[in-house]
Amino acid sequence: MSPRAVVVGPPGSGKSTVGPLLAAALGVTFRDTDDDIVARAGRAISDIFADDGEPAFRAIEEEAVATALAEHDGVLSLGGGAPLTPGTRARLQDHTVVFLNVGLAAGVQRTGMSSARPLLAGINPRATFKALLDQRLPVYREVATVEIETDKRTPEEVVAAAVAALAPAQVREGNPEGL
Repeated sequence: MSPRAVVVGPPGSGKSTVGPLLAAALGVTFRDTDDDIVARAGRAISDIFADDGEPAFRAIEEEAVATALAEHDGVLSLGGGAPLTPGTRARLQDHTVVFLNVGLAAGVQRTGMSSARPLLAGINPRATFKALLDQRLPVYREVATVEIETDKRTPEEVVAAAVAALAPAQVREGNPEGL
């Protein structure tokens, strides 16, 4: 079993909005590893970060991603930092990965000062978001099969672009029926 598509991107790129819409467009189910982590841990991700630290969270996240990649055959959304771990990057090599790219201005506007995003909390969210993008952009591009710009698109337009891009990508990857 393998996900039809794995959605990655920084906070504010639209993973939680686009993922379910993409799943509906493809006629499959949606799963979010952040939801899996919260269900398994019985507490919010921000609480895991605060109480246990980022390394502990990343270990839980890597395990959740491995499980979801093995169990889920629909659209799977990963937390923004999930591809940072080498184990997750290695696991993503055999999957169709849709990178939802968001620029600095749109990302800051979409994420705001959300306390649910522990890595963006702080005095200067714009500088923090820029540093996050600078660190993660090469990683997202490394794992991506398809990259979709989201800044000036509605979620429905992003889904349409993803569906159009996935058909040829999945044929190249050995799925001759495409989508």
